Amino acid sequence: MKIVVIGGTGLIGSKVVARLTEHGHEAVAASPKTGVDTLTGEGLAEALAGAQVVVDVSNSPSFERAAVLSFFETSTRNLLAAEAAAGVGHHVAVSIVGTERLPENGYFAAKIAQERLIEESSIPFSLVHATQFFEFARGIADEATAEGKVHVAPVLFQPMAGDDVAQAVYRAAVGSPLNGRVEIAGPEQFGMDEFFRQALAAWGDGREVVTDPHARYFGSELSERSLVPGEGAVLGEIRYHDWLERNATGK
Repeated sequence: MKIVVIGGTGLIGSKVVARLTEHGHEAVAASPKTGVDTLTGEGLAEALAGAQVVVDVSNSPSFERAAVLSFFETSTRNLLAAEAAAGVGHHVAVSIVGTERLPENGYFAAKIAQERLIEESSIPFSLVHATQFFEFARGIADEATAEGKVHVAPVLFQPMAGDDVAQAVYRAAVGSPLNGRVEIAGPEQFGMDEFFRQALAAWGDGREVVTDPHARYFGSELSERSLVPGEGAVLGEIRYHDWLERNATGK
């Protein structure tokens, strides 16, 4: 089966391409690096010719509110139009657990707009809603830092490994369209403040973690379950401690 992965040279996309290839599928890594640009449409028709499935794990180069909205709306419209012309039968997109709970967050609002376009298109689809990735934990801590201290709310947090995200996306891509969503998350649930306290200690990072109920997550104040899935989520297998050890040793 020919499966085109938009954003196929990135963190998750490259892992999805590898899994598809391992299982005998014709996986095409499509990104500006390989001559495919969803914003301009360059290379889309050629890449999608003969494809049965398209997986979109692309991301905006800017997280500024207007820029990220423009990226996801323009990219998704161009991609869906090209898929319809090519006769693609399944569109898979990665989104975020809790997008609808934090509409004031510019990035989440852009993902909601992207999902709406997918849901309203004629192409059967599957939406994979993931929690935060282990790979982004340092960036989250840095964004939450003020005057040398990491300010984090005591809310629930259930991050997951990029490898587990890729496995879930692979399963969605080779499966039947859901015409709906599946939620995926890590195998462990933490208090967000406690997770970062443990993580910074493991990194050898001396910054103090301050528990602050009003601490903002990329501009949004969180409630207890803003970032965690509901019942029935598919859980990954890799625990954060094990992921840290693997990555520290290059495994």
